[in-house]
Amino acid sequence: MFDWFDKTPRRITALIFLACVAMLAFGMYLQHVVGLEPCPMCIVQRYALIGVAVFAALASLRGSRGWVLGWSVPALLMSGFGAFVAARQSWLQWFPPEFATCGRDFYGMIENYPISRSIPMIFRGSGDCLAVDWTLLGGSIANWSFVGFAGFSLALLLLLVRGKR
Repeated sequence: MFDWFDKTPRRITALIFLACVAMLAFGMYLQHVVGLEPCPMCIVQRYALIGVAVFAALASLRGSRGWVLGWSVPALLMSGFGAFVAARQSWLQWFPPEFATCGRDFYGMIENYPISRSIPMIFRGSGDCLAVDWTLLGGSIANWSFVGFAGFSLALLLLLVRGKR
């Protein structure tokens, strides 16, 4: 199995890119067709997913092992960040605080506050971050997002470890 990571690192990063695009497309479907509004933590996860997609796409463009490994590092960092945010949102959903203090929606924060105040507000989340509006096999969107980011992180980590040999 690990032999595949040695022989096809470009394919691995291309598959990660395609999975990111599929996850983003599904998020857009849930927002625009089903009518679920994303919370600030969901938006941060989308940006992390875009970052993983961009870096994975760059990694898959050239056949040079150094090129693939070089772009896999920032993809791994973005994936780890996305996993952290998804894990935090999952934790908040499982163990909600007594009163939610996440604040306003993302666009309202950007429009009404200077960037130095709105960025910290984004990372606090909102009351909507606690809502579980959609589930699949008992897992919320945040739970499945964590699974996706953790899978990307594991694949990229294996790719980097195997690539150093």
